[in-house]
Amino acid sequence: MSSLDTTSAAEERRNRRADRRFGVRLPGAVAVAGLAAVPFALLLVLVEGRWPPLRRLDAGAARRLHAIALEHPEWTGTLRILSDWVWDPATLRGAVALVTLWLLRRRAWRLAAWAALTAGGGALIGVLVKVVVERARPSLEDPVAQAPGYSFPSGHAMTATTSFAVLLLVLLPMVPRAWRALCWGVAVVSVLGVGFTRIALGVHWFSDVVGGWLLGGAVVVLTGWAFEAWRADAGRRRTGMGEGLEPELAGDAPEPPAGGSGPAARGQ
Repeated sequence: MSSLDTTSAAEERRNRRADRRFGVRLPGAVAVAGLAAVPFALLLVLVEGRWPPLRRLDAGAARRLHAIALEHPEWTGTLRILSDWVWDPATLRGAVALVTLWLLRRRAWRLAAWAALTAGGGALIGVLVKVVVERARPSLEDPVAQAPGYSFPSGHAMTATTSFAVLLLVLLPMVPRAWRALCWGVAVVSVLGVGFTRIALGVHWFSDVVGGWLLGGAVVVLTGWAFEAWRADAGRRRTGMGEGLEPELAGDAPEPPAGGSGPAARGQ
């Protein structure tokens, strides 16, 4: 056997080991996200314990924003459009689904699995926490909007956090570097805007929205760690948040020093 064949066989074995570990780490990260989010857990304790300062903050924010919503119906109508259409969870999950299908067409199997599990696993965790906590939504006189189900955490806020993170971390390699800061800015403003619309429309408490942000962030951090661990196992270079999870997806990124070339270097 030639030295080239020996190297290829060793690389293939390393990639298989990396894939097996990734297959365990990725769903494990989703499961742990619901338990390892320390700031979220602290907020949950305060919510469940009806901590007076937090209750006053929730009630004060709801009251003030509700008064503004009643005084400015045109502004309220804009918030409804943003919340129910532009930033609706179904819209954002649909965008993630399209990106996932595109990744499958590119044969970027692992990145597609990461995107699907981050978005889908995050949604499942959010529903489970809602059922466990069973927090009622705000009850306001003359409400300007209605929403079904329990209140904590905000599904809109959590979905926005996971969805915009997935879209950014997948698509950034295709974005010119000069535009990447703008993309991050749009994503951050959108996530914050989602939370604001839910409070202003009177369908969530302030702490519901913060809980959705924290829990969604925990899911992204942990599944992102699982993906980065796979890259390390496969001998690929570390990436920064500004590059996205798989810089090789752009097709013109430099090859990793120890990860080989060809399909493997493109996440295939």
